Amino acid sequence: MPTKSETRLLCTCEGTMAFSPETLGNPARPASQLCRAQLDNFRAALGEFANVTVACTQEAAVFSEVAESTGFAGKLRFANIRETAGWSEDGANAGPKMAAILAMAEQDVTPFEVVSMESNGIALILGRDQVALNAAAALADTLDITVLLLPGSDVTPPRQTTWPVLQGRVGRAKGHLGAYELTIDDYAIPDPSSRRKLEFGPARSGATSRADLVIDLTGQKPLFHESRPGYLRADPADPVAVAKLVATAAEMVGTFDKPKFINFTPDLCAHSRNTKTGCTRCLDLCPTGAILSAGDTVMIDPNICAGCGQCAAACPTGAASYALPVVDNIVQRLRAGLAAYHAAGASVAPVILLHDESHGAELIDASARFGRGLPAHVIPLGVNEPTQIGPETVAAALAYGASEVCVLTRARPAHPIDGLEATRGLIQGIAAETERASAMRLLQIDDPDLLDDALWHRPAPVQPIRASFLPPEDKRGLLVMAVEEMLRTAPAPQDEIALPKGAPFGAVVLNTDACTLCLACVGACPVGALSDNPDQPMLRFTESACVQCGICTATCPENAITLAPRIDLAAWNAPRRVLKEEEPFACTSCGKPFGTKSSIDRVMAKLESHWMFSGEKGRDRMRLLCMCDDCRTREVVIAGFDPHETTQ
Repeated sequence: MPTKSETRLLCTCEGTMAFSPETLGNPARPASQLCRAQLDNFRAALGEFANVTVACTQEAAVFSEVAESTGFAGKLRFANIRETAGWSEDGANAGPKMAAILAMAEQDVTPFEVVSMESNGIALILGRDQVALNAAAALADTLDITVLLLPGSDVTPPRQTTWPVLQGRVGRAKGHLGAYELTIDDYAIPDPSSRRKLEFGPARSGATSRADLVIDLTGQKPLFHESRPGYLRADPADPVAVAKLVATAAEMVGTFDKPKFINFTPDLCAHSRNTKTGCTRCLDLCPTGAILSAGDTVMIDPNICAGCGQCAAACPTGAASYALPVVDNIVQRLRAGLAAYHAAGASVAPVILLHDESHGAELIDASARFGRGLPAHVIPLGVNEPTQIGPETVAAALAYGASEVCVLTRARPAHPIDGLEATRGLIQGIAAETERASAMRLLQIDDPDLLDDALWHRPAPVQPIRASFLPPEDKRGLLVMAVEEMLRTAPAPQDEIALPKGAPFGAVVLNTDACTLCLACVGACPVGALSDNPDQPMLRFTESACVQCGICTATCPENAITLAPRIDLAAWNAPRRVLKEEEPFACTSCGKPFGTKSSIDRVMAKLESHWMFSGEKGRDRMRLLCMCDDCRTREVVIAGFDPHETTQ
């Protein structure tokens, strides 16, 4: 509920919806036309309260203008309870849902950075016919044009050379708006005497072209993903598409800002250690080519990233995290909304509907205006991209009391949804082991009637056990806590669940007979799940930290390590487990401990048949193996050992 410094302004929108003001945290009688006839109520609230939440988004521009004109310095927030709740066949029962929507709207969204790209209007037009030259003519007044025609193109020579027309095909391409670099093969310049069609001189390969914009009218396979800034592509046989492209390209001069969608912390990345590859989840999922391997970590180019968020959703360590907003902010909104829903006396368990604003919000509006509207137990929450949703968000929603999480995408999403499918597989696998009927659904829908069909079903009764944990800021900590609470609040709680390969949780299984306690795995583990003991030869394991990256298995010289994907709450809550320990081997000269007895015995057993360690001098060399580094060096210097001297 709002504090004394806050208020909520409610409106029945000319009596088109009904609700109980007390349920929504405002005992005053709601307005019926707050944006027009009762606008003075809004002005009065601005002077009385520090923060104001208006339960209307349609007239947000009007309210914002009034707030600015009055010098209002507080926080002005907006919540849509009309299309999402009141305009519904179930609107009379939507009070708890309205309370949830208002509570979520009152959670501050975290700020994010922007990336600036500059275009000077240098454009390379790729084409195969006269369409490319026509586009160049239309853009010549606003852009610095170069046309590159595919070899064999049949194009009439222009009457006057006002921009370069060249021949070539793109061999390699990289870059983004303001910084494209293309390698051109079969590059040639036209003959000035070309008559019926452009003829070109001798060709060469390996030429380089740099441009701010690349306009692709070849009709061939695209050079980049459609979301690449500054890459414009259209079918040359579609004049409408070409006209739209030309209009867009004409405006691509100046400085352009885009959100920095991903915050990346290289120190947390589990991609590789010592040339041993581990986690490649983000590399496998990125549809735009924005992520590249960069040694022990990956590199995410914010200029190319289109913000699908699959890398952040799949990242098991939190090295990649979504910034629009950060995941703990979404979970905080879910916590506030679900708490308000249950506090308002709801009798049925809620369903969370996660959607984007461009597609999902439009479907919800269409359902409210022309269909049945959303059921009273379905709580919508807008996110930037549905594909940014990871298992920690879904698990937290279920732990806070949701019966199910639905993620709404287009029938043909702009980005692949492999990451969402992986999240659903993990969550549904856990749900199956804990007797949840359904925990997560993907709704790939473009029709509001189909959305109604998917959501209007008999709701489940409220679950009496609900979590209330505060989401930690680190993504891995949130993931572990959310999954643990999801299991604790499940209909049939389980302490241990087997998971499929690739899951972000699991154990290290050690073959103690093969392990020599060389501790190479400890040095390679990127998350500190494997650790040693400086006072004793020992290998220890923290299961809650293990992300199953596999670097330890690739690093172990004895092939003594395998992975076991699973969730084991007892292991998560237990202290570091000792996988193997031995007594240290004491130096036979000074008594200082070094190495382990098993490793020294193994080395000596392997060398006893070697010619360098046979005979009297060989036995002296063997004796050196039982000394620490300092004593061994001193003995070699004093005795004057020649390592190449024969023992015979």
